[in-house]
Amino acid sequence: MKKRIGLMGCGMVAGYGHLPALCGNADLELRSLFDPDEERLRARQQEFGAPGAFTDEEAFFQSGLDAVVLTSPAPCHLDNLRGAARHGLHVLSEKPLAMGEGDSLEMIRLADEAGIMLFTGFDYRFSPVSQQIHRLVRERAVGDVRSLRLIYIWNCHGKYRTDDAGQRVEQERRAGRMLEGGPMVDCGVHQIDLARWWLNSEVSRWTAAGAWVEEYDAPDHMYVHLDHECGAHTMVEISYSYCHTAAEPIHHFTYQLIGTEGLIRYERSGHLLEVRDATGTRQLPAAGEKNFEGMYAAFARALVRGSSQELPSGGDGLAATRIAREATEQVMARRQPQATDRRQNSA
Repeated sequence: MKKRIGLMGCGMVAGYGHLPALCGNADLELRSLFDPDEERLRARQQEFGAPGAFTDEEAFFQSGLDAVVLTSPAPCHLDNLRGAARHGLHVLSEKPLAMGEGDSLEMIRLADEAGIMLFTGFDYRFSPVSQQIHRLVRERAVGDVRSLRLIYIWNCHGKYRTDDAGQRVEQERRAGRMLEGGPMVDCGVHQIDLARWWLNSEVSRWTAAGAWVEEYDAPDHMYVHLDHECGAHTMVEISYSYCHTAAEPIHHFTYQLIGTEGLIRYERSGHLLEVRDATGTRQLPAAGEKNFEGMYAAFARALVRGSSQELPSGGDGLAATRIAREATEQVMARRQPQATDRRQNSA
């Protein structure tokens, strides 16, 4: 029997990622949608054929569900999970798990008390590239991995868009992500999670730095350096201001894992995955960095089995969110007096 899924939050990531993968899985049934925006809700219902569509949360939770997917904005995740826990529904939550450590811990506590499974939607883990890198590291294809360079610098769809009247206006999706915490909290959590997963090693300490191209509180270009318990080091660089006002933007998405016996290198733009060692260079099949279909296949298996060794847990979401949020806030705190003076002088 198919597992009946409800989805909360009918925005862009639901439309291009979650809903197509969910509806394409033979073991899952899209039963209901929730969104407070009636127009957006009805548009997604028509597009994906959900039998139920609700602006009332309680009616949504009582629509005959086995599990809930949270694709709402991060500030809504804790409240959404409260409702799911009250109704005994398992949860797959988009990243970041919550706005900070406190809310993340509360989500994990509520899930444990309710006896429901809580997973974090780190779909990057399910990319064939990430899976191959995980296998290569485990097999010591390049010896002991000592250094990781994980870079994603892009424009987050650009600072501006053209509205229906032909006017250039600020692009809401990018602005919203900056207000929720900026690139490290929004996207950098993927890279932090991959480093922990590939190395099978927790982060023992970290440092961070940031730069402001714009005047949001959060830095729009940021670096975090992670020291792992195994002795390896990870550098994550993430940006939302790289070509953010350029007419012809470019971006860089790369993984580099430097080991004692060689290098694993992935470049999205060149569709490249390779291993370089003393014997030569091996080219491996490349793919994109995301895989919603693979994540939903794992979710379906978890709902049948009642557990999962594949899906990132709530604890994994907490670990990445804690580092990303605390790093961002500490960088902001170091910069705050200068930023305040600048805003006051420009007023």
